[in-house]
Amino acid sequence: MRYCRAMRQATHPEGFPDVLVRDALAAARALPARTPVFAITGLQGSGKSTLARQIATQAEAAHLRVAVLSLDDLYLTRADRVRLAGDVHPLLATRGPPGTHDVALGCRVLDALRAGEDIALPRFDKLADDRLPETGWPRIAERVDLVLFEGWCLNAVPEDDAALHAPLNALERDEDPGGVWRRYCNDALRRDYPALWSRIDALWFLQPPGFDIVRTWRWQQERAMVAQDPARTGMDRAQLDRFIQHYERTSRHLLATLPGVADRTIALDEARTPRP
Repeated sequence: MRYCRAMRQATHPEGFPDVLVRDALAAARALPARTPVFAITGLQGSGKSTLARQIATQAEAAHLRVAVLSLDDLYLTRADRVRLAGDVHPLLATRGPPGTHDVALGCRVLDALRAGEDIALPRFDKLADDRLPETGWPRIAERVDLVLFEGWCLNAVPEDDAALHAPLNALERDEDPGGVWRRYCNDALRRDYPALWSRIDALWFLQPPGFDIVRTWRWQQERAMVAQDPARTGMDRAQLDRFIQHYERTSRHLLATLPGVADRTIALDEARTPRP
C-alpha cells in the first residue's frame, strides 16, 4: 500500500542523507512491537516531516505498510480553541503549545494502528487554521508494519513551577503577565501528554544549533505552504515572529531535556545538515 499522508511540503530541499534514513528504518524495524511507533521530534522547521517521508519511501520499497501521523494533525479544532480562549486565556486560541492538542484522539489513533483496526488519520489545514472534516481524512483499512509519528514537542516534560514566574519574551510579558496561560500549558504537559508519549517505542531528535534558527526555518516552511496554494494567505514576518513566541518556552526546555531522553540525537547545522 502507499503510505498514508497529507505530508507537509518539505522545507529541507535536499532531504537527509540516505545513510541516516537507512539507519532510522533499521532502528524502527528492530523494535520488538508488532506494529512499532517510531517517533521523530525537533523544533519547528527542522525537517521532521521530510525525514518521515524519506523513511516511509524506503519502507515502502521494502514492501512494508506504513502509516504517518503528525502531532500537528492532532490540534484542537478552531472552535474548541476559541472556547478554551474564552474559558481560560485568550492565548489558547493559537494552535501549537501544549494544551492545544487533542491528546485523547492521538491515543485512540495510535492504539487502533497498533491493533490493526480500520482507522482514519486526522488531518489539519494550517492555512485554514482548522482540522479538516473527517470525510477528508485518509483511511487505514489493514494492519500496518510501522507507524511514523512526528511532531515538534514529542516527549516534552513540564518545567518546575518556579521557572514559570518570570516572562520569557514579549508575548508572555505583555499578554500573559499573570502566568495563567503558561501555567495551563505546563499543567497540560504534566497531566495529559504522558499518555500519548507512552505510545512511542523509539524517539529520534533533530537538534537545531539553537532556538534562534527557528525563525528562519519556520519562515521557509510558511513560504513553502503558501507556494503550494498561492490563492491562500499565510502569515507575514511580524505575525510569524509573534506566533513563534508561543512556542519559545517549551522549545527552549526541549533543547535542554531531549538529548537526555531521545534514543538518538542528530545535531543539525543552520542548513539542516547533520553534523558529524
